[in-house]
Amino acid sequence: MTASTNIALIIGSLRKASINRKFAEHIVSQIPNSIRVSEVNIADLPLYNQDYDDTTIDSYERVRAQLKAADAVLIVTPEHNRTMPAALKNVVDIASRPFKESVWTGKKVALVTASPGSFGGINSGLDVRKSMQMLSAQMIINPEINLSRATESLDEQGVSSERTQKYLQRFVDELVEFVGNTGA
Repeated sequence: MTASTNIALIIGSLRKASINRKFAEHIVSQIPNSIRVSEVNIADLPLYNQDYDDTTIDSYERVRAQLKAADAVLIVTPEHNRTMPAALKNVVDIASRPFKESVWTGKKVALVTASPGSFGGINSGLDVRKSMQMLSAQMIINPEINLSRATESLDEQGVSSERTQKYLQRFVDELVEFVGNTGA
């Protein structure tokens, strides 16, 4: 792994008080300084429409360039109606187009889901994985992170549960190894 290793962070929730943002901030705080993490802003993206493939949309180009330049992508997302949030699906689609120009091909992707419910966003995670598999991305497999009853691990300062902190540290350790592994 070089000092220029770069992870693009996508937070699937657009809420200012998102619990997923709090988990993402905690994860990022545990990543070594030798790895640069840059958040990909997805709130300003128009809904994907194939008619846009022959048009230059600045926000689309910004997101595609950020993802293309990243060595890996970290997605931290909730579950909406038993699937990935619309904003996340939108950026997945935008970055997969135009046809044969997908930035996801071969991209290393790590995924964390968090939900106040008892299933931890597992359905969202499964749908993200399904999309990434179809787009030929490389997904981190172990550990798979689905944080159930996630609000119980948080306080005003962030992740307060020691157990959850240890669990997330294991994920960060695996993520650092995953990003540093250049062999496919």
